[in-house]
Amino acid sequence: MATEAEEPKLTVDELAARAGVTVRTVRFYSTRGLLPPPEIGPRRVGHYGHDHLSRLALIEELQHQGMTLAAIERYLEQLPPDLSAHDLAIHRALVASWAPDSAEDASRAELERRAGRPLGDQDLDRLAAMGVLERSAPEDGVYRLDPGLLRLGVELLDVPIAHETILAARTVLMEHTRSAAQELTRLFRDEVWNPYRERESDPEHVKAMKSLSAHMQPMVLQALVTAFQRSLKEELRAAFTAR
Repeated sequence: MATEAEEPKLTVDELAARAGVTVRTVRFYSTRGLLPPPEIGPRRVGHYGHDHLSRLALIEELQHQGMTLAAIERYLEQLPPDLSAHDLAIHRALVASWAPDSAEDASRAELERRAGRPLGDQDLDRLAAMGVLERSAPEDGVYRLDPGLLRLGVELLDVPIAHETILAARTVLMEHTRSAAQELTRLFRDEVWNPYRERESDPEHVKAMKSLSAHMQPMVLQALVTAFQRSLKEELRAAFTAR
């Protein structure tokens, strides 16, 4: 859990800048009860932290999926009230994962505004290694940004991990997730799709089966994330528990 020293103390203007929304939007969400109240500091100034950033990102992603504010309110009401910023980030990742790609072009100044901190060349290299951004037009200082990964990437900048280790970790993740995706696709094709197609020639039924395969994606993804979380927790416990 983040300590008080690690928890950012953001004003409403800083929170809005980090989240990529307007101050008016933040205040509107607050009045609707979508955001918890800020911590009131000296001179009655409200301070916001990681949980506000993560909740804002989740709200924006749900809106991007076409959900109304009333539906978002119902969605958030079903979440446990004590969810950490980390848990909220996982919810947001699950929601975003089956949405169309939403990469954005951003200047270095915009990147720094969204990150809430200056970004040196080494920081940009590390963010690129994590897949957060790529230099789409180096001569113009324009970067192709994945806004969903930016906040996580910025947090990892302060973790003492070598650039080569980040690249190696990304390679491991890409290889194993691709392998899992290929095996699951093969299983669905051989055990579900091909037998169904052999039995059923009605175009409408075939269309319905294709629709089913698309709707399976979020369910399979949640199962993968849950299984990975549990496996990682067990492996870390085994690796770092004193024997």
